Amino acid sequence: MAELVLEDFKAFREWEGKQLPVGEWMVITQEMINDFAKATGDFQWIHVDVEKATKYSPFKKPVAHGFMSVSILSKMLEDLIQVKSAQMGVNYGLNKVRFPSPVLVDSRLRLASSISTIEDYGDTGLKITWNCTVEIEDSEKPACVAEFISLMFE
Repeated sequence: MAELVLEDFKAFREWEGKQLPVGEWMVITQEMINDFAKATGDFQWIHVDVEKATKYSPFKKPVAHGFMSVSILSKMLEDLIQVKSAQMGVNYGLNKVRFPSPVLVDSRLRLASSISTIEDYGDTGLKITWNCTVEIEDSEKPACVAEFISLMFE
């Protein structure tokens, strides 16, 4: 269930330029990493070969794909905020994406975010630019920093 529940676009617009509540922690499991590898076809050993990663990786355990951090932004935002009047939301794009720190298997991640801009989009939609930082528990550097753009329709 979302931590911030808003009735409609009018209430949502009041959050433009503001920091949102910090999201709940999410554990990145080896199963999630393997499933991401299957979905993308990226089976590099540092992600999926636990034995080899433990032996040869400088991190001594498997590492999640960098793009996995970006891929979970939609889920993290969905878990964080709900606009009751919204009928549909879709991803629109990304700007300024960076992966400052690797995500080791069994790491806990959470989203710190704000809404940079909210613009009208067509007759019933909004284009939202989110400033997103995917934090890693006990790490000074985040897993991902991105400007994420989505559309939401009433």
